[in-house]
Amino acid sequence: MAFVPVYILILGFTIVIDYFAGIFLESAEGRKRKLYLIISLCANIGVLSIFKYFNFLNDNFTALLDSFSQNNPIPNLSILLPIGLSFHTFQAMSYTIEVYRGKQKAERHFGIYALYVMFFPQLVAGPIERPMNLLPQFYKEHDFDSNRIIAGLKLMVWGFFKKLVIADRLAIYVNTVYDNPAGHTGLTLILATTFFAFQIYCDFSGYTDIAIGAAKVLGFDLMKNFNHPYLSRTVAEFWKRWHISLSTWFKDYLYIPLGGNRVSTIRLFLNLLIVFLISGLWHGANWTYVIWGGLNGIYLIFAMLTGKIRSNISVKLGFHKIPHIYHAFQILSTFVLICISWVFFRAKNVSDAFVALKNMSHFDGPIFYDRADFSSVAFALMGLFFLIMVEAKREYYPLRFNLLSHQNRWIQNISYALLILGIVLFGVFDGGQFIYFQF
Repeated sequence: MAFVPVYILILGFTIVIDYFAGIFLESAEGRKRKLYLIISLCANIGVLSIFKYFNFLNDNFTALLDSFSQNNPIPNLSILLPIGLSFHTFQAMSYTIEVYRGKQKAERHFGIYALYVMFFPQLVAGPIERPMNLLPQFYKEHDFDSNRIIAGLKLMVWGFFKKLVIADRLAIYVNTVYDNPAGHTGLTLILATTFFAFQIYCDFSGYTDIAIGAAKVLGFDLMKNFNHPYLSRTVAEFWKRWHISLSTWFKDYLYIPLGGNRVSTIRLFLNLLIVFLISGLWHGANWTYVIWGGLNGIYLIFAMLTGKIRSNISVKLGFHKIPHIYHAFQILSTFVLICISWVFFRAKNVSDAFVALKNMSHFDGPIFYDRADFSSVAFALMGLFFLIMVEAKREYYPLRFNLLSHQNRWIQNISYALLILGIVLFGVFDGGQFIYFQF
């Protein structure tokens, strides 16, 4: 509404449709149940298609007609993409699907259902909640709990640190390079791509921490959305740790209905590719996102095809005798593969992405172009070092000394006070919105 007041009607339209669809679904039988579900899904996907994909599809249709020397009479729409449209649309769809499956009772209280769709901490960028988790919490009485409030505020501080100190400082370097990939080579592009991997992680997981923390302050529990994804040893493991609410959404509502892994090998590979291509398109109306999604799908298919071969090679080379080194190698190789896919996610268009990948092989030119560039990165690297230290300890040594979760309350408080000081001193406060707001 801050940008276009009438856009509140988009939420109003889908909320009304899904509210009544849920009630009708619960009492209907046979074909009527499926009809009500289809109406609900069409309403949600229709709104998403118009605001997010119409111009993209129309541009591609125009290009197709141009190749045959024909004109496209259909003009593009002059509309803005409503913030967080993909997130609350998927959350609304999960409600009607679960009612249809009989796993969730239809919500009779209109205000409660509207609150489920519009719950402000996670409305614009998730986590994408399920009705079974969130709806019952709206009926509970939430008393004042100082421990819960402190825990929520600490999580928010950690999220702001990741966003303002790490992500937005790395963004300065990343934007400089990716705004003109043709003018950069070698180490500069490799460094920018590596920085973007951490930028998008700290940006998105930082928002998630703020959202979960804000909800916790109010007495609500939201699902975990990230679990140290860059410590994954395989791409499959990465997708179990990254954007968990979206990954499980696609698994439950698309991958399994397509047959999941209970089908032939060829069909299994096709199912994976379909899911990742649609996941890419979900992120944005651009071929770069489609390629990004498809590339991750190909990674998984290749891993499944070569699993036994790679296992035999590792045994013959004696990697089982050096498990820690092999573990580190797996993490590094997975990170490299993910970074290659991030090139397509970050590039403005497909051409820029391929230029960036091509120029990475030429190692000439300076890495930093001015002192301000270097100093900004230096502050980000200090924050990044602290982030890696914290996440590695939480992953591998959860019971050992950890500043942010130490048993001694004074050590905890001092640690968070230093985080706040770091935010004030080194944070970037004009770095723009969260990356995932555009989705």
